[in-house]
Amino acid sequence: MWKGATVIFGKSGTGKSFLTRLLLSGVIRKEAAVNLMFDMHSEYGWEAMKEGKQVSTVKGLRQLFPGQVMMYTLDPESTKRRGVRDAQELYLSYDQIEIEDLKLVASELGLSEAAMDNANILYNEYGKSWIVRLLNMTNEDIKMFCEAKQGHQGSISSLQRKLMRFDTLKYIRSTCPHNYIDQLIQDLAAGKNVIIEFGSQSNMLSYMLATNMITRRIHASYVKKADHFLQTKNPLDKPRQLVITIEEAHRFLDSSVVHQTIFGTIAREMRKYFVTLLVVDQRPSGIDNEVMSQIGTRVTCLLNDEKDIEAIFTGVSGGANLKSVLAKLDSKQQALILGHAVPMPVVVRTRPYDAQFYREIGCTDWEEMPNEEVYAAAKVAKADLGF
Repeated sequence: MWKGATVIFGKSGTGKSFLTRLLLSGVIRKEAAVNLMFDMHSEYGWEAMKEGKQVSTVKGLRQLFPGQVMMYTLDPESTKRRGVRDAQELYLSYDQIEIEDLKLVASELGLSEAAMDNANILYNEYGKSWIVRLLNMTNEDIKMFCEAKQGHQGSISSLQRKLMRFDTLKYIRSTCPHNYIDQLIQDLAAGKNVIIEFGSQSNMLSYMLATNMITRRIHASYVKKADHFLQTKNPLDKPRQLVITIEEAHRFLDSSVVHQTIFGTIAREMRKYFVTLLVVDQRPSGIDNEVMSQIGTRVTCLLNDEKDIEAIFTGVSGGANLKSVLAKLDSKQQALILGHAVPMPVVVRTRPYDAQFYREIGCTDWEEMPNEEVYAAAKVAKADLGF
């Protein structure tokens, strides 16, 4: 069982994506949890480029586990160009965007506190349709609204201009007759692992907005399910353990925003509602200290920045002695693991994510792998999940 969030840290080029695929393969193979992955750079669901001089690809999780992994896309054209024919389209609508969603992307949009205050005034007046109403307002409409509701004309005009950037996001619609988030919740409840890839919609505004909107609603659903289970005590009502995987996590868990985001809430809850995080990042120093102290297992590849190295050992006994160990890691396929997954900090060499792994992942039991070497990366998932 997951004991708090799990993180994979390392500078660019150290193999974080490959290590993440290994760990998730273990989770999926053993059905220890369902995973919801926000695949920012389309690296996990289908084929991805392999690092090196020769041009080659590696298989995605959908290819390894076709019956257990579903793919959704926010950019259907990009996904089809990559050869994926059965990905589900996913759209979000303006009436699903709430003030809490805007708070996370306020810096990306350049929204001031005054603009956010006036967004609240608009929401209180128009409810879920507030963004559509605002985008359709003329200057005279804004002036009349401010006179009637004591809003600030300049702030609302600025808010209108900046929210027009949402029109560039392919997955945003004025309204959606189909609720795709409800569909995601049903897939997770059925035991399906879900990968959402962004295609060309991978800029930071797009990634943060969609990830936050979807996660907040899925978390709310899990809270209701968990409360119902605690009330009935019926094992059939127990929610499946959910692991949400995010990249660029410091954007969601920075000290300035962590108390306003759903990801900070999930990290502090420590799987209280059967939801936890798998965080993949190259800047641990950007993550709030309180969140770092709640992390259950840390898998760290090579880091060079002193602030990042210092952040890794926040709240860790004997951290000063481990800094030299971290500094001596190879640039690839080595990691320092500490936390709940291991009885003591240990350096491991992770197995290759290659054709041999593809064959072995088909074994009926992970313990029956024909290779005699114990591959520590896969065993991290086993230890941390308790199987």
